[in-house]
Amino acid sequence: MLFRQLFDPETCTYTYLLADEATREAVLIDAVLEQVDRDAELIEQLELTLRYVLDTHVHADHVTGAGVLRERFGAKTLVADGAGVECADVAGNNGDIIEFGQHTLEVCSTPGHTSGDLTFLLPNEGIAFTGDTLLIRGCGRTDFQQGDARTLYRSVHGRIFTLPDDTLLYPGHDYHGRTVTTVGEEKRFNPRLGGGRSEDAFVEIMAALKLPYPKRIDASLPANQNCGVATQGAGSWAPVQRTAQNVPEVSAAWVHRRGADAGVRIVDVRSAEEYAGGLGHVPGSDLIPLATLEAEAATWDRAASLVVVCRSGRRSASAAVTLERLDFTAVASMRGGMQGWNDAGYRR
Repeated sequence: MLFRQLFDPETCTYTYLLADEATREAVLIDAVLEQVDRDAELIEQLELTLRYVLDTHVHADHVTGAGVLRERFGAKTLVADGAGVECADVAGNNGDIIEFGQHTLEVCSTPGHTSGDLTFLLPNEGIAFTGDTLLIRGCGRTDFQQGDARTLYRSVHGRIFTLPDDTLLYPGHDYHGRTVTTVGEEKRFNPRLGGGRSEDAFVEIMAALKLPYPKRIDASLPANQNCGVATQGAGSWAPVQRTAQNVPEVSAAWVHRRGADAGVRIVDVRSAEEYAGGLGHVPGSDLIPLATLEAEAATWDRAASLVVVCRSGRRSASAAVTLERLDFTAVASMRGGMQGWNDAGYRR
């Protein structure tokens, strides 16, 4: 079996690519939106056919790449039944089997971190993907998304710790550079769930954590309820459309028609030479080169409406994604950049 463990440094999230080497059929577990291009390139380089994109739960710390990968590869998405993700192609239930070539993943319901956590088992290989239910020497928090400490304890002890001790466990995250553990290790060394610790003791530990409010939950949960493809409603600040790479865009025509008059800040991320050069710039736009954007944006209002502009739309697409990652909620790239602006005949 082909196996790749991939990492997103921003959220310390692990994504797992599994494939049958004979048929080239593949599944991807816990895709991250910002890493979709990386994952897609690897899938294409290895000449794989992506069959499923699986989420261990509805994530609060990052936006899933499942919906975008479904659009790109025609794969099916899977989220736990009852998790409230109506856009998912498959509602995963305990005991379900996911086939890719000659290999099978078994779906195991392990709620507690959220109400819809799943662990995926490769029983023939002695491997389990535990998401946030069981981390290396830790576990997911239980104070959001219908989490419950007693439920998590019972999931781990009843579903995961009952696996053979040499079963390899691959978690959804790790914040200390660790990549894998085993059932036996966690039963002995996990400071929350191992060492013979009782359910009541675990509940006390979780209640005493006093963790801060999740940084990205308010943006991530709505997006993940829509398979990671954000939508714009009737009352939105602009007629934003999402590309296949999930970049928010508005047309040059809308910027020309509304622009600064609509209370939208226009940010040009080119160099000073380009800004003053032959393609000109959108009237009223602010020059903030891409290399300095993140530092400059640190003090901006996260609810402000922003349109990002560059030469052709590529740098502004990257800038828009960066701003959304920084929790800006009304951002778009101007489609086609200043080339499109000039092609449409708008004044320089």
